[in-house]
Amino acid sequence: MKAVRFVRLTIVFFYMVSCAGKNSRNAAEETNDVDTTLANAASVADSFKTGQVIAQVICKADPQQSYALYIPASGNNESLPVVYFFDPHGDGSLPLDKYKVLGDKYDFILIGSNNSKNGNDWSTAESIWNTLFNDSQKRLKINANRIYLCGFSGGAKVATYIGLHQNQIKGVIANGAGLPDIINAGNFNFSFTAIAGEGDLNMTDLVAIDNGLDQTQTRHRIIFFDGIHEWAPENTMDIAFTGFQFDAMQEKIIPVDNVFVSSYITDSKKRIADFVKQNNFLKAEQESKLTANMLDGITSDVNWFKEKDASLKNNPAYQKQWQAKQNLLTTEQNLKNEYEKQFQQGDMNYWMKTINDIDARSKAATAEGAMYKRLKAYLSLAFYSISNQLIKGSQDADAQNFVNLYKIIDPANSEAWYFSAILNARGKNAKATQDDLIKAVGDGFNDKTRLMQQPEFQQLGNQIDLAEIESKIK
Repeated sequence: MKAVRFVRLTIVFFYMVSCAGKNSRNAAEETNDVDTTLANAASVADSFKTGQVIAQVICKADPQQSYALYIPASGNNESLPVVYFFDPHGDGSLPLDKYKVLGDKYDFILIGSNNSKNGNDWSTAESIWNTLFNDSQKRLKINANRIYLCGFSGGAKVATYIGLHQNQIKGVIANGAGLPDIINAGNFNFSFTAIAGEGDLNMTDLVAIDNGLDQTQTRHRIIFFDGIHEWAPENTMDIAFTGFQFDAMQEKIIPVDNVFVSSYITDSKKRIADFVKQNNFLKAEQESKLTANMLDGITSDVNWFKEKDASLKNNPAYQKQWQAKQNLLTTEQNLKNEYEKQFQQGDMNYWMKTINDIDARSKAATAEGAMYKRLKAYLSLAFYSISNQLIKGSQDADAQNFVNLYKIIDPANSEAWYFSAILNARGKNAKATQDDLIKAVGDGFNDKTRLMQQPEFQQLGNQIDLAEIESKIK
């Protein structure tokens, strides 16, 4: 592969395109209920089904905007807390389907934007928020003192941005990505919960943000799970929702629930004991610190966790594990620096050897294996970014090389196959174009407008059957 000229990749750009083509929905997860109440029916009182995800509630002020809605099975007879979700692909019902059990457990209304997605600028994101917020506030009974935001990947950035610009927000959950500006914002009125998979390419960035917030008075915490760049599993999000409950108790918005607090303390102490028994002192310290944060200002039992945290940090075994983790993080950054050089001058042999090595090492259920999972995700995103830039610049030969690498390192990513289809269409290879598009759809591509308006596919005319491909989109 010859040297390629392209715009230097930056972390900021990575945030903007984070999660390209990931977290596609399975057909079995889809919901089809639609609320089509329009502006001309404003005089009719709204009535929504409870205990069921409604995939599309049309906004009365702007019928082009909509949101998914879940009202807990207990109903909305009184004002309830609300969590607004932001998915990077504008799939509002995806997180609602995933976390509706938590909506019932905590009596939270869940709302997911169908318009907020990667690629929108901040003014567009804020406009979408204003329409979404105003519509839902008028049509649902919402507790104005308990308005929360949650986003994944690019959606986590949106949630954080809105939290920084809207005074009514009480808490933000940033899953899988962070907005570095939050550190410079100083002290703010909402609690901030970062969630990171151990194999998430953005894990180190979220740790840096959490460390930066240690220098402020802002109530903040970070939760880790065994996973990659994805919406957190239900049990991890459950802890984040528990944090919202504890925040409300600490602020005296709701009374302290001693039974709830006691149950959490018991479970946390067991987790700590299990980690210590496994000689995983890093996890034990993380759990101690998290619970100390959650219970601060609520119960004197918080002192046990603070003392446990200090004790673990003084443990030589913990210190050895901590140093090993720092060494891995240094190795990770050094490898990223090497990859960045090779983006400019590396050849296919180098990348094939590197990808095979990363793939093999990422399978290990160790801290090193998690590091290589992060590097694998980093390269997937890098190849996406480079391919996208080269395709837009009509540097097709160079783009083909990086698209091939993209397909190798992330073969189930729909964007890799969509890019491949574009290049095949430019080469007038109709069959390969059709095959790639079918593969992209099978891997979760669902943007019908983009498909039907792509110039390269239009130019092939009836040599490919776009209508058939569109019909396969779930």
